[in-house]
Order: sequence, then structure tokens, then C-alpha cells
Amino acid sequence: MTFALDAKSAEKDATLAQASALLVKKFDDKARAVALLVESAHPRTEEILRLIQDGELYYRKDDDRLFNIKVAETGAQAVNLLDASAVTIEKTRDFKKVTLNNLMRGQISLALAEIGLKSEDPARREAAVRTLLGELSDDSVAVLRKRIGAEPVSAVRDLIQVALALNDLKNGDEAARLQAVERVEGSLEPPVRTALTRVAEADESPVVKQKAQLALNGIDEQIRWYGMVETLYFGISLGSVLVLAGIGLAITFGVMGVINMAHGELIMLGAYTTYVVQQLMPNHLGASILVAIPAAFMVSALVGVAIERGVIRFLYGRPLETLLATFGISLILQQAVRSVFSPLNRSVSTPEWMSGMVEINPVLSLTLSRLYIILFCLLVFVALVMVLKRTPLGLQVRAVSQNRAMARAMGVRSKWVDAMTFGLGSGVAGVAGVALSQLTNVGPNLGQAYIIDSFMVVVFGGVGNLWGTLVAGLSLGVANKVLEPWAGAVLAKILVLVFIILFIQKRPRGLFPQRGRAAEG
Repeated sequence: MTFALDAKSAEKDATLAQASALLVKKFDDKARAVALLVESAHPRTEEILRLIQDGELYYRKDDDRLFNIKVAETGAQAVNLLDASAVTIEKTRDFKKVTLNNLMRGQISLALAEIGLKSEDPARREAAVRTLLGELSDDSVAVLRKRIGAEPVSAVRDLIQVALALNDLKNGDEAARLQAVERVEGSLEPPVRTALTRVAEADESPVVKQKAQLALNGIDEQIRWYGMVETLYFGISLGSVLVLAGIGLAITFGVMGVINMAHGELIMLGAYTTYVVQQLMPNHLGASILVAIPAAFMVSALVGVAIERGVIRFLYGRPLETLLATFGISLILQQAVRSVFSPLNRSVSTPEWMSGMVEINPVLSLTLSRLYIILFCLLVFVALVMVLKRTPLGLQVRAVSQNRAMARAMGVRSKWVDAMTFGLGSGVAGVAGVALSQLTNVGPNLGQAYIIDSFMVVVFGGVGNLWGTLVAGLSLGVANKVLEPWAGAVLAKILVLVFIILFIQKRPRGLFPQRGRAAEG
């Protein structure tokens, strides 16, 4: 793709001459050059205007060639717009930015919006209208009036009508302002609320003021409702993290009665496994997360089996010794990670397909990363339920949990079941670490932040009950997010902890009591 922007090539093309005119010093001349460039409708006009708007268009002083420079510093790359070749900046003073003033900024914004309105993509046309919505002027209103009759998509057309109504609210007579209030009623666009607030406070007509206030009250009610939806979404996403962190502990604690204080470090190992996989697949970040899930499961599961076979199997029936032993193991694992990876936190990149937001409306946007965490939590939960309900291992796990002596009498190798159960719970903890690596930095102390929450979820839901863990985790997550706005993050956690303590006083076995050996113990 070539587009000669230097003065020599400009002799062959009037459009290129207009682009070269941007190098003049007077802003009035630059503004005329921008206008001519827009009128030319050259395929790269939008690109040039965006470079100017973003402050990334420079010219080289010795030959007036234009360059795209992201960062103007020695050693950075400058891309020649003539042939897309890149040169290394040796001296920053060799290049000068194509500057603009506020008048030109408005001119360029209007030009870009007008170009966007002609796009075949409805999303681009809608974005262009939203740009003009906050910068209404006589020129932008004229552009919108010209476009509304030709707009085929009703959502974009309605947005244009909102923009025109805002103009009438500001400049129309009383009848026009009343009609404008009716047209914007129920709209959640931020400029609409701002305009209605101004009218409700300062309009000269009492009728218009009253109608604007009623419309404003309706919009505020919608905003409050969507705020509750957003809080619920954040709460469910936090609850999903708690479920992932606690569900592995529910298996080991419920079946084996082991208070595993190293559970948080097994989560940490899963997060570090994700980091290592990304380092091994630097050019495939999207796929690396998918590879990290089974890898983290295997790493944490193997470590879990080693812990059970090496330490815990000698301490069954001695909960205090088990607690102290697993606490010591947690310190060993933390120090091992510090020795291998250093004490510094490691950052795990979020894949492109997990980035961004889903915009439901102007006041409600859902982050994709949280949405994927929720879906991932449900998938892990379903997979775990299927393993415990549909596989021979699951059958033996349930048999041992309900009556260990009878299961052994029926030929079940309880020691093997204990090892596999602990490995399964540890592997699920590693999978939780994959999810947490997308939400926070990976460090040696990562697990310590979730071990207490994990025990809270397990005890509140009912020891060893997966459905109880799911309900408890989601409930505590939502409760935290509901309390945070008025109590603060720390006090919200304290209130939730107090509630659990009081709840356990009434129902010591939790929401969904486990049956069998765990309940008897």
C-alpha cells in the first residue's frame, strides 16, 4: 500500500498536495488543508486524520516526508507513510510533529464522524453518532440531519434522533423542547442526562422543567437498576473465584477430613504453571491459557499426591498435627517458588479473546475476563460433579466418605482412594490458579489471600458438599459486593465473617450437611 505524501509526489496528485499542505505553520492554512483532504475522499484520509488527532503524525525536516511515530524518542521506529518502510530515530530533533489547535481538533473529530457515518458497518456508524452526541454544533447537526433519512438501521436512526432532540433542547422554542424531552425519555446516553439536568434546573418554562424532571427521574431509576445488575455480576464473578478456590478443598476436607493449610499454595502452583506455559508459548498467548489448564491440573495434582503419600497418610485422625504439617508444607512451597522464580510478582498476560467488554447499554458494560471466569467455574463444577457421579473413582470416593470400614470390606482400596482424592482436589486447586492468574499478579503469597476464604466457603456450604460449595461461594461473593459500596471492602469482609460465625452457631453443618462419615465425625 503506497501513498506518497511528500512534496515531490504531490505534483502528480492534488490529494497528496493537500496532505503536504499540513506542514505549514499557520493553523488557518492547516484547517483549509484538512478540509480539502476530507473533500478529496482519498482512501487514506481517515488514517491521516487519526494520526494527526492522536499526535502520531510527524514530518522529517530535511525532506518533508511524513512519518507515523508512536513514541518520539531516540531508538524508536518511524514508519514512512510513502512506502511503509521503517527507520530508526537517531536524533529526535530531525522530526517534528504536525501540530493542531482546538479548532482543528473539532474539525477533525467532525470529519472522522462524517466518514464513520458513511461506513457500511452499523457499529462504526453508531460510534460516529455517539462521538457527535457529546460535541453538537451547527455543522454536526447538519451532518446528522442529512444522514437520518438514509440510515437503514433503526438503533442508529434512534440515536441520531436523540442527538437532534438534544440540539432542540438547547436551541428550540418551548414546543420543540417539550417534544425533545419526549424523544429522549428513557435514553441512557450520558449527554441526555446532562442536558435534562440542565433543563430541569434552569429552563424558563415550568412545563418543560417539570417534564424534564420526570424524564430524569425515570432515567435515574434505570441507572440504579442497572447498577444493581452490575453489582450482581461483580458479585457472581467474585463468587466464581471463591468457588474455584474452595471446591478442591471441599473434596479433600469432606472426604478425608484433612485440614489442608497448603491448599492456597496448590492454587499458587497452578498460577505459576500458567506463567511458565506463557513463557514457553510467547507467540500463542490465546492457546497458552488452554494448554495451561491441564498442565496446572497435573502439576498441582502430582504435588498433592506427593503431600498425601509423604506426610498426610501418617496423620489421619490427628487433625491438629495435620494442620501444623500442612502449614509447614505451605511455607516450604512458598520458599521453593521464591528460590525458583524470585520473590517478585510475575505478570500473566490476558489473551486477546478474553480482553475487552460487552456493552449492554451506555451504563452497563460487562468485562469479558470476568464472564469467562464465571463460565470456567461452571465448567469445572460440572466436570467435577460428573467425575464423582459417573466414574469408578467417584463411586469409590463416595463409598469411602460415607463408610470407610464398609468400603474396605467390599474391596475398595481406601489408601489409593485417599491419594487420588487428594490429588483430584489439589488438581482443581491448580485449575483455580489458572483463573486467578488472569485477575491478579502471580506471586509467592498468592495462595495466602484465598486460603481463609476457601475454608469459609466450605464450612458455610457444608463440608464435602459440592452443591453447597457452589451456593456458598456465589452467595458470599454477591454479599461482599453488595456490602462494599457502603461499608468498604475490609468492613464488608468482616461483616460476612461475622454472619458466617452466627450462621454456624445455628447450623454447624452448613447449608447442605454432608451425610456419612464426615457428618458423623
